[in-house]
Amino acid sequence: MSYHVSRIMPLAACLVLAVSALWAAGPRNPQTARAAAGAKPKHVSRITPQIPKANRNQPGKVFLENADELVADENRSTDYQVLRGNVRFRRGDMYMFCDSAYFYDKTSSLDAFGHVHMTQADTLQVYADVLHYYGDEQVAQLRHNVRLENRSTTLLTDSLDYEITSNVGYYFDHGTIVDNKNNTELTSEYGRYEMDTKQAEFSTNVHLINDQYEMNTQLLRYNTQTHIATIVDETVIVSDSSTIYTSNGWYNTSRDDATLYDRAQINARDGKTLVGDTVYYDRSRNYGEARGNVIVTDDVNKVILDGDYGYHDEASHYSYVTRNARAREFSQGDTIYLHADTLCTIINDDSVRVLKAFRSVKFYRSDLQGICDSLQLSEADSILNLYRHAVVWNGNRQIAGAEINVHLNDSTVDWATLPNMGLMVEHVGEDYYDQLSGKKMRATFENKEIRQLDVDGNVMVILYPQEEDSTYNKQVYAESSYLKLNLKAKQEVERVAMWPEVSGKVTPLYLMRKSDLYLPQFKWHDSLRPKTPADVMEVNDEMRQLMASPDQTSSRHRN
Repeated sequence: MSYHVSRIMPLAACLVLAVSALWAAGPRNPQTARAAAGAKPKHVSRITPQIPKANRNQPGKVFLENADELVADENRSTDYQVLRGNVRFRRGDMYMFCDSAYFYDKTSSLDAFGHVHMTQADTLQVYADVLHYYGDEQVAQLRHNVRLENRSTTLLTDSLDYEITSNVGYYFDHGTIVDNKNNTELTSEYGRYEMDTKQAEFSTNVHLINDQYEMNTQLLRYNTQTHIATIVDETVIVSDSSTIYTSNGWYNTSRDDATLYDRAQINARDGKTLVGDTVYYDRSRNYGEARGNVIVTDDVNKVILDGDYGYHDEASHYSYVTRNARAREFSQGDTIYLHADTLCTIINDDSVRVLKAFRSVKFYRSDLQGICDSLQLSEADSILNLYRHAVVWNGNRQIAGAEINVHLNDSTVDWATLPNMGLMVEHVGEDYYDQLSGKKMRATFENKEIRQLDVDGNVMVILYPQEEDSTYNKQVYAESSYLKLNLKAKQEVERVAMWPEVSGKVTPLYLMRKSDLYLPQFKWHDSLRPKTPADVMEVNDEMRQLMASPDQTSSRHRN
């Protein structure tokens, strides 16, 4: 996600160097009219330098240095002289050349016409059709086909003014600044520069383009001393790597970094979008971070991350959010709502996107809900991996284990495995829970319900058969090495098979202690179950204590 404003302001600097030295400006219609009228003039050829021995650096004083012909009419006016042919003036270290001019010696003012050319120290060249300089106001104006050249930078406009007393120069009625060295072009209707503060301002249809990016805005400010561009209006910056939308902030052209405010948005080339109350972006390192109501959107992979802080590294395709972090993953048709202390997406070495969550994880999907300490979802196999204190709920059943792997297929769950001890629990009534545990478990789903359960190793079962009068009066306990459980629709038991050897007993409930109602690893976590998408954001002390405790899935844990 990158963007670049670093070449805007060498262009603005050129404006200052040029207009600060200029002493020419707009129409002088009254004086021009006076010069146009008159009786038979005098003719003086080959004008020599005016006051040859005078100090040429007198403040504000304009000296006539050369002209092929001088025409004056003292009967009509002594205010001006008409000069023609190879006209040259000097003001300090500035020189001006033109084809003809009206020179007002008393006020050090002039109007110049034809092939106007100004130069200073061989670094500044200015060309125009017309130049007006008002000595009493110290205002210079250049008009028509104005071209200012300062080293590799060129300004093109039809109207360029400079107010010497306030050290402010500006152009209007459209201007174009070209930096030939950096292949950069900036156009706007109006440009203004304050020499004392080094602050430049471009406004109205501001458009900047170079080989790195393109910017469009209505108002842009830049300080040539600090090299900081200040964005104060809606601005769009487009480059090969990103598109940035912002209306408030600043950009340091020396460091190639920016801080943007008021819900700035960065659309990266890899399909991700970063939005926040405050956005920081470093183009040289290709990363951005945001604070306050942060949203990271990945439309390509159908993931939205939000939180109070977000980060995106374009080079490594790594994004994360934290502090009230939430993810919405909708690539499978049914949206997964996920919360954790930290959520991130990465592109691994096989170019596969992976969503990861760390610490106090809760998620909700219409057919599956769960909690765990950490989680991973890979788009390569659509497997949801839950680690440490993993608990999932499907319908009325709770499944817990040190690790749970769930395969998602569009809008349904296909299967789930517990590779290292698992416990399945279903509340049947009062204090009674059907329970099944084993070393390895695999559940197969159909229409969002479990259809088959296979258990391999250390099988233990507790069942509470319901009597015809809907009461419970006995417990069935059994142990074996293997178990296969088949369920019909509405989760009714169709068949149970245990082998090769089965041991167990049936005990009336009135003969049992309460502690014997549960398997050693039993724990019912229904109070932690998210029942709506909004519930994933609620992490209470009970869940924090569970996640901080040792994983005791395989040890005895009583209510």
